[in-house]
Amino acid sequence: MRILRREQDVNQVLAIAAGGATGAVLRFWVSSGVYAMLGRGFPYGTLAVNVIGSLVMGFLYVLMIDRLMAGAEWRAFALVGLLGAFTTFSTFSIETLTLMQDALYAKALLNMLISVAACVGAAMLGVILARQIA
Repeated sequence: MRILRREQDVNQVLAIAAGGATGAVLRFWVSSGVYAMLGRGFPYGTLAVNVIGSLVMGFLYVLMIDRLMAGAEWRAFALVGLLGAFTTFSTFSIETLTLMQDALYAKALLNMLISVAACVGAAMLGVILARQIA
């Protein structure tokens, strides 16, 4: 493993840490709000943050890399830290497994299908929207 030697490496790690902390808090707020509105009968909160995060990832990816040529620290903050912590694939996995263990196979399958289709579709929409910006 390479030791962080350059100031840029340290700055990227600090940016990721700051983005990660921000993304984790945002994930908690958004998913809690969705669960408060829709209940916990289905993993709505996790689905919502994953779709929103995928949309924003697609949009910011194009905006930061293709359009703005954003610096490495900004990309690390937003794409790796913030959105990495905001989206919740591990939570999605355990919630789906719990549905399966509770013999709620239709809900588990529905969660898998909707999550994958909606998140990939949201990322694609984010890319399309960002490319529309002049």
